[in-house]
Amino acid sequence: MKKTYLDFWVGLFVAIGLVALLFLSLKVGKLSSATFRSGYPLTLQFDNIGGLKPRAPVKSAGVVVGRVASIDFDNENYQAKVTLRIDAPYQFPQDTSATILTSGLLGEQYIGLTPGAEERMLQPNDKITMTQSAVVLENLISQFLYKKAAEGGKTSSPEEKQTEDSPPSSAASTVGQPTPSSPAVSTDVHAPLDKARAK
Repeated sequence: MKKTYLDFWVGLFVAIGLVALLFLSLKVGKLSSATFRSGYPLTLQFDNIGGLKPRAPVKSAGVVVGRVASIDFDNENYQAKVTLRIDAPYQFPQDTSATILTSGLLGEQYIGLTPGAEERMLQPNDKITMTQSAVVLENLISQFLYKKAAEGGKTSSPEEKQTEDSPPSSAASTVGQPTPSSPAVSTDVHAPLDKARAK
C-alpha cells in the first residue's frame, strides 16, 4: 500500500515536469501563442530582411495578426521572398504596406502592416507590393563613420585657414616693383662760397 502511494506521487511529479518542459519548449520556440485557426497566405519581397526569421510575428497597430510562414530567395529578382500566414479573422486592403521593424533597439524583428484606403481586400496568395526593407544597424554605423571621415578630410587646421585668409605683407608686395628715384641733393658745401668769391 505504501509503495503504491509513493508511485502515485512520483508519477504525478513526473507528469507535472513533462508539462512544464513542454510549456518551456513552446515558449522558446515562440509557439506558445500559436493557434490552430485557419488563415490565408500573402507574399512579399524585400531587398534586405535583416534578422527576420520564420515564425516571426506579423503585427498591425501592435496586435499580432499572423506569422511569417517561410523565407526564400528569389533567383530572378535577387530579393528575399517572404510568405506570411494571416489569421482568417483579419482582412487588409489591397494597398496595404509592409515594413520590417524591430522591437526596441536590439529586440526581435517582425513585420508591421499598415492598412491602406482601398475598398477591395487582399485575397489568398496575393502579393503586397509596397514594402520597406529592414534597417541594418551596421550599415547605419558605417555610413555615419564614412561621412565623418569625409568631413574631417575637407576641414583644414586653424593655422592653415589663417594663412589662407591673411593678406600678403607689404614687403612681399613691393618685391620686384621699381621704386621712384628721389631728386639728387648736392653734398658740396663749398659750391655757394666759390660762386660768391667769383662775383
